[in-house]
Amino acid sequence: MSHTAHTTPAWVLKLVVVTGLVGVASGAAGIAVWLALQLIQFVAFGYAFGGHREAADAPSGMNRFLALVAAGVLTGVAWWAIRRWGRPVVSVPAAVGGKRMPSLATIGNAGIQILAVGLGASIGKEVAPREVGAWLSQLITRRAGLSERETRILVACGAAAGLAAVYDVPLGGALFAVEVLLGELTFATALPAFATSAIAAVVARLVIPDEVLYHVPATHLSPSLLIWALVVGPVLGFAGVGFVKLTNRLQGIAPKGWRLLVVLPVVFAMVGLIAVPFPEVLGNGRALGVAAMNTDSTGATMFGMAPVIGLLVLGLVKTITTSATIGAGAVGGTLTPSIAIGSAFGGFLGGAWILLWPADGPSLVSFAFIGAAAFLATTMRAPFTALVLVVEFTQQGTDILIPAILAVSGSVAVSYVLARRRSAQMT
Repeated sequence: MSHTAHTTPAWVLKLVVVTGLVGVASGAAGIAVWLALQLIQFVAFGYAFGGHREAADAPSGMNRFLALVAAGVLTGVAWWAIRRWGRPVVSVPAAVGGKRMPSLATIGNAGIQILAVGLGASIGKEVAPREVGAWLSQLITRRAGLSERETRILVACGAAAGLAAVYDVPLGGALFAVEVLLGELTFATALPAFATSAIAAVVARLVIPDEVLYHVPATHLSPSLLIWALVVGPVLGFAGVGFVKLTNRLQGIAPKGWRLLVVLPVVFAMVGLIAVPFPEVLGNGRALGVAAMNTDSTGATMFGMAPVIGLLVLGLVKTITTSATIGAGAVGGTLTPSIAIGSAFGGFLGGAWILLWPADGPSLVSFAFIGAAAFLATTMRAPFTALVLVVEFTQQGTDILIPAILAVSGSVAVSYVLARRRSAQMT
């Protein structure tokens, strides 16, 4: 197609229409994921439709355990069957690269992920709406006869818009498209990214309640917080790199074939046992994130321990359960689990810092918020997206953007240096 053809009014109109359709389709994908999750949780825990309740909110430890046992058996069989008889599942990055996503396998894989998270599996749900959004975008762009580059951009935008729809994070979704999936911030990528994420979020709001994901107190800037952010950023960078290496390594040795039918149910049952005393480790991590960002360092004990020690324990346990879930062969995301782990570690390190510098005493919510952003920035390798997502999830943080940016800078710098060292050692 010539350059002139790409500047005609007919071409511009077609591109505008296709972009709008991708946004609407991704919004519908977000709605479908949300409705499926609500239905599963209604059956498993009796929750009414609406809100952000999850398996961690179930008051009965036995109910939580049995839900995880059921999740292990059901998803183990389902993933084993789809991997044995279905076409190979194509990841979102591969789809952005031009590989075609098989319809049945993609829908099935996404549905199994939602079943797992809905019943309490310790893993994120954000991969499912991205996969469905990318798949629908491929269907639309293929019929529109767009160029290879236009198709690539819109498939990435559709995947990110699915994330924007299910979590109501239009700016974070747009940044995810350009920073993570495309790695290119230009007018050609930014305009469709913003448009599709905004449209998807509006469409999703027709069904999904407009509620804050993490209800947290207001955050405030202080000199103590600024110094702490400089110190803790690199620490969380090392922790984030370690988490990524651990999950990647376990994913590489995940069981295949009939072994999946044994390992996955056993690991899910073990997570269910852990969730009896520690329900916060269940699901995508929202419960732990909310707990970390609402903990008072001088408040009541947590599990019979000092609150900050309780956060450290929960952060470590969530790291173990999420890594084990991935290593057992489950498919899912680490975005929201990273927020949970980062906020728990941030709250713990902040509580220790208050003992050293109690003068202006910032609350633990500020430390947990910054910890979540810095840890997520490392695990995603996307500082802008990570910071914006945490701000949109909490609708807080504008008062402490400076220390948050400092901590994110420190964590990403450590990640970058370590990646360069590994690259140099391999050459």
